[in-house]
Amino acid sequence: MRRFLQKYLPEREVIHRNLYLRPFQASLLHPRLWHLNRHSAAGAVAVGLFCGLIPGPLQMIGAAIGALILRVNLPLALLVTLYSNPLTIIPLYLLAYQLGRLLTGDSTGFIVPPEFRITAITGWAEEVWLWMFAVGKPLAAGLVALAIILAVLGYLATQVAWRLYLANARRRRRSGSWKR
Repeated sequence: MRRFLQKYLPEREVIHRNLYLRPFQASLLHPRLWHLNRHSAAGAVAVGLFCGLIPGPLQMIGAAIGALILRVNLPLALLVTLYSNPLTIIPLYLLAYQLGRLLTGDSTGFIVPPEFRITAITGWAEEVWLWMFAVGKPLAAGLVALAIILAVLGYLATQVAWRLYLANARRRRRSGSWKR
């Protein structure tokens, strides 16, 4: 499992050679950020899944900070944030909004955003502002809840998958069908 993942993840020498990251080398080159085992991989998946729901381009920065704080595999945490992309972000946010409505007890239903009107742009901007306030509380609560749920499920799934892989490898090794 480790060999498979290490084939696709960048190496720590990339950080060492990068001029822009030189001021952060002391913390970015910590060995635990680059070591790949069951615990660091599961933690990195959890951090990446949690930070993948951060709005905007701050997902990877959040994942990097989370990996630094928790000392989990940095490249894997950054890679996992890519699950939220232009194709998946709308369904994820709709799911988060519905989950937030459930958690906050909001029974208003889905609030449709105001239609864009170029002729009355100030009125439209005011309507958008009010719409954002209306969906803000359920969406914020839902995003946090969904991020926690995804992180926990990702952590557990990675732990289970790694253990199954090791058990299968051990079984193949004992039966003599192990190939290197």
